[in-house]
Amino acid sequence: MTPKELSSDFIHNKKQFHLYRLLTEQRHPLTRSLSRVIRKDLREGLEILLSVDVDITLKLAELSKNPPPLLAATESFCQAIRTGRKVIIYGCGATGRLARQMESTFWRPFWKKVQASTLWDQLKGYLPEDIGERLIGEMTGADRALISSLEGFEDLEIIGKLQLLDRGIEKGDVVFCVTEGGETSSVIGAMRMARSQYPDPSELSVDEARRHLFFIYNNPDPQLLEFDRCRRVIEDPGITRLNLTTGPQALAGSTRMQAATIESFVLGVIMEEAITRLLKDLLSRGELSELDIDPDITLSQRLLSFQKVKYSVDGALDSLVNLTRLESETCLQNHFTTYFAKKAVTTVFTDSTERSPTFRLAPLDRTDQHDRKSWIQIWTDAPDCRNAWQTILGRNFRGMTDSFYRPAFEQEIQDPWLRNSALRSLEQAGDDQEILYDLSFSDFNQINRGPSAGDLGIAVCIGEEFADWQKTGSAYRRFVRLFHENGARVALIRVGAHENLAEDPENRVDVEVVINLPEFPDPLGLRAQIALKLLLNAHSTAIMARLGRVTGNTMTGVNPGNLKLIGRATFLIFSLVNEALSAQNSDEKQGDKGLVSFKEANAVLFECMDNRSDEETGPAPEVALCVIRMLEQRKGKRSPSWDEVRLILKEKGLEGYLEGDFST
Repeated sequence: MTPKELSSDFIHNKKQFHLYRLLTEQRHPLTRSLSRVIRKDLREGLEILLSVDVDITLKLAELSKNPPPLLAATESFCQAIRTGRKVIIYGCGATGRLARQMESTFWRPFWKKVQASTLWDQLKGYLPEDIGERLIGEMTGADRALISSLEGFEDLEIIGKLQLLDRGIEKGDVVFCVTEGGETSSVIGAMRMARSQYPDPSELSVDEARRHLFFIYNNPDPQLLEFDRCRRVIEDPGITRLNLTTGPQALAGSTRMQAATIESFVLGVIMEEAITRLLKDLLSRGELSELDIDPDITLSQRLLSFQKVKYSVDGALDSLVNLTRLESETCLQNHFTTYFAKKAVTTVFTDSTERSPTFRLAPLDRTDQHDRKSWIQIWTDAPDCRNAWQTILGRNFRGMTDSFYRPAFEQEIQDPWLRNSALRSLEQAGDDQEILYDLSFSDFNQINRGPSAGDLGIAVCIGEEFADWQKTGSAYRRFVRLFHENGARVALIRVGAHENLAEDPENRVDVEVVINLPEFPDPLGLRAQIALKLLLNAHSTAIMARLGRVTGNTMTGVNPGNLKLIGRATFLIFSLVNEALSAQNSDEKQGDKGLVSFKEANAVLFECMDNRSDEETGPAPEVALCVIRMLEQRKGKRSPSWDEVRLILKEKGLEGYLEGDFST
């Protein structure tokens, strides 16, 4: 096969996106046979998925023995708030949603509660009046990217640079740039822009930069140093590095799992410690206790508290099996699932939207669509679209202004493919996107997108919200009643509530999952949200494995929509084909005869991307098609047509094909 021009360009000119050797892209030994195990025994499969979170526990134990870097970040955070500066957390994809959660779920609600209490009278002379606005959570693509990624943005350093300028970040502000793998171009661009505000090469200026700039990531330095953009950050003495490497992910390359979880928890701990330091000299012990703050707890103890949080999630395994079976059966029967949450809405929203790029699902439905395409929708307790975004974000929806970004894209992005991708995505990133996604529990949604028989409603309660669950007339009760009246099923996830579910026919549930959190001060609700994240990570991954969207522990439904994902898809094709050939060679004692190269796999991928069938209305499963075509070619000494390959995939599925003897 003669490679397409774009394939040759990727192989020869885009080597900075050949990321398949990174540790986060490798296959975790504990989950290598995940899809096969889950088909045979769902409980065992979920247990295996949850077991990988031990890697987080081990890394946090290591960090607890060396707290100075995290303490330095805490002190910088405090100093910025005391002096009226800004703190920005910037990420992309999963870490972008992490950044939003730090702002909207933890920081803003905490200070809103404080300012509504009598304690604020003692604090307002010492802390900024607008303290809730002082922390900014920003993601590549702004708020629209919460729904789904915007093609091409992740690959561009200029995006991060422009977004920090757009948010008014200046010298003296504290900047946390978070990238799961350590190589995301947009996040590195944000870090380099912040670093450029300290141009003086003197030791004093470098030290000042180091106290304001923090780069958080999850891969070993030696691997990242192979890439120019990573090296410019990692080797810069003016940037403080916080390396949180845990190892391969439970699902290879799916950094929403362990990488994003430890980054969320560590940033939350830094914030929690900073708030404690800000308040402990201004309030009495009794007053601190009202806010669930214990001034004697050390940062190391906060880090180690994760272990008991993990144990509490493990304790919910049996009921989680029932929930996973229920939701996967709902999907298999072509019915829909609706999640309803209040405090937990950001965590639920994040898990639901991240299923889309990871497993090649339709993103959340837009308000201008008549037919439902997304298997999932999320509702929160709000009367309309704009109020729902206010509930989720704690502020107004914020997009990317065309007049600010377009000139820079047109003038500064030299690569035509990247420039065109960015300009197309910019059209979908403005403030107008807010009204296209309605996440409210409104009369309109209940009438037009309400449940039908066979659908599933999943309510999520955190802490004291469980009391609302049992109150007549509460939003939770109305949600349950809506689903019961329409012949749909109902499940309940509750975190941190130890009361028993009262017998009530009107509030009955088909499945109840309870996470009983250990006693530990949790002023931000960090541990409750992390516990829910651990549970949902395993839950949604297991669903997709049951639905055939996972092969082994690889995400073979990945959409090659940007350079990083093109590299990942190529690696999956390359590794799955060679794994099958190696097994055949071993059986026939041929050694490694006939293995394929990364270059060959990429050529077939681009060929596949250019050969969509006219009948294909949904997303093309490129990885599966390419694997089957390459193996069929080896078997028959000819290249089968793409239509022949589609027929094989439809009849057998990728895993069924690989498990059969393709050589016969």
